Amino acid sequence: MKILVLKIFILAMNIAYLPFKLLKTKKRVVMMSRQSNEINDDFRLLGAELEKKGYEVKYLCRTLDGGVNSTLFTKIGYGFHMFTQMYYLATSEICVLDTYCLVVSILNHKKSLKVAQIWHSIGTLKQFGWQILERAEGSNPEIAKTMKMHENYDVVYCAGEAYKEVLAEGFNMSPSKFHVCTLPRIDLLFDEKYQNDIKEKIYKKYPVLKEKTNVVYAPTFRKDESEFQKYFNELVNEFDFDKYNLIVKLHPLSKVTVNDSRVVYDTDFSTFQMISVADKFISDYSCVVYEAGVKNIPLYFYNYDMETYEDVRSLTINYNDLPGFKEQTAKGLVESLEKPYDYDYLKSYINKYIENTADCAKKMAEDIIKK
Repeated sequence: MKILVLKIFILAMNIAYLPFKLLKTKKRVVMMSRQSNEINDDFRLLGAELEKKGYEVKYLCRTLDGGVNSTLFTKIGYGFHMFTQMYYLATSEICVLDTYCLVVSILNHKKSLKVAQIWHSIGTLKQFGWQILERAEGSNPEIAKTMKMHENYDVVYCAGEAYKEVLAEGFNMSPSKFHVCTLPRIDLLFDEKYQNDIKEKIYKKYPVLKEKTNVVYAPTFRKDESEFQKYFNELVNEFDFDKYNLIVKLHPLSKVTVNDSRVVYDTDFSTFQMISVADKFISDYSCVVYEAGVKNIPLYFYNYDMETYEDVRSLTINYNDLPGFKEQTAKGLVESLEKPYDYDYLKSYINKYIENTADCAKKMAEDIIKK
């Protein structure tokens, strides 16, 4: 019954889309995201380069908070937003996405519209999309097929050849549609003015970060956080606050509480921005480690739930191949911060997945227009 309802919905949306397709196409790029309600760095940098090429750029960034479990009011609001998306898809030459977009995949577009998927992850770690169907954090296969998940892309960008196969499986697409081109935000890691400005803002809010070695902890969000609070508390209890600052960057949806005043629990800056003041970086299964690795920041992995996480989500790589220390106990993790680090292996591993770190926005803009 649910599949029938979805098919009727898709038919109705395509009928509603027909009048929009009668409108004139403009020299415009529409950039769509469900990752945030704000224009992200990738879109901002790429959009600026496309404008230099003579394109008008329209940003449509809006989240559907709660997804299928969101309130009726939220769903209605997003429904109206979808009609705005339809208008700009029908009247633009190029569409750029950084995540799955319903109207892009289910609608029958003008042949003149070209869609570029730049995906929001720099490197690979967790499985996603078509790789995790029927898993606890995945989609229903029938629904994914009916909703044409990750269809209608003309080109998909990834930072390195080593990432192509994984993305192809996640998108259920031929590797021939994938092209190596690093995400624009990598430019900011080497932009001296940007880095100095961010550091100044962070230090102004947290002066203590100037005094010790800074350790950023950015764990992956888990739908079930029943164990996470316990292991997080253990990390705080074992941590050496006399020598290090612990900066915690939790997912916005996380319900974990931070009760220790010695912890710098930040919600004002992004994890990406916090890389500018990080001396060491801890995560578990988050791809943000690639951005930290690009800056040659030592990586550490607190994988206390490795066995169960494999069942819930599964990984795309051999976890033991990751550069850095992997510890399942807080005590072991804290002790590893004192051990010598293999920077040569870190560099070789990151270079395998991120092949270019210069002029990324400019190169991607040129490639999108060319293709």
